[in-house]
Amino acid sequence: MSSRNGPIVIVEDDVDDREILAEVLYDLDLDNEVKFFTCCQDVISYLMDTTDTPLMIISDINMPVMNGLEMRQAINENDYLRKKSIPFIFLSTSGKKESVDKAYELMVQGYFQKPNNLKELKDTLLMVINYWKVCLHPNVK
Repeated sequence: MSSRNGPIVIVEDDVDDREILAEVLYDLDLDNEVKFFTCCQDVISYLMDTTDTPLMIISDINMPVMNGLEMRQAINENDYLRKKSIPFIFLSTSGKKESVDKAYELMVQGYFQKPNNLKELKDTLLMVINYWKVCLHPNVK
């Protein structure tokens, strides 16, 4: 399966933010399945075990136990996971320069600050998803 048809992996521990993201993604009427995870360790386990080819990972940074930056680093340091070449995007309330700098040091493919309203969030997600549906990268067959 090409990643263009693969699931979108959302990593978000906040219940309210998950509900908002679910509503917005439902409204976008995507063909892709959306898989929600509340902790980074579960994402790593899923990626190690799945035969899915995810379209992308959209993650918050501020997570308990293992944060999004640590998860991205763990993916980069694991040959098997790194070679899956899954686009990795941060969607966070934090727009701090240190967070943005660290994210790009870890070779993320995007960093977006969570918008304050549903229309902006919908527009942002639609733009990011559409970009990765047409972008050529190693998971596109």
